[in-house]
Amino acid sequence: MSDVAPPAMFDLTELDRDPVFDYGTKVRSTKHIKNDGTYPGAEIGEVLVRKGDVGYVNSIGTFLQRYYIFGVDFVDTGKLVGMRSRELEKVEDEDQ
Repeated sequence: MSDVAPPAMFDLTELDRDPVFDYGTKVRSTKHIKNDGTYPGAEIGEVLVRKGDVGYVNSIGTFLQRYYIFGVDFVDTGKLVGMRSRELEKVEDEDQ
């Protein structure tokens, strides 16, 4: 029997710890994010955020009582997009 948990088990306890990012944290997208049909005014499949885009955490919510969702304000594009922590990285001051 293996001691390794199935991959799906790794995300199950995200709400058991504090959010990775605070309000106002400067973050960078680690991947392209497409509209899944929940972003108004954009076609399904349209790219909302490109890998490398920088924004600021505007809100912190939850999804399915398992995951944090960070509302990120991408000032340069004027879009406010909900993202998971695994799709973001903190921008350090020297990275600006």
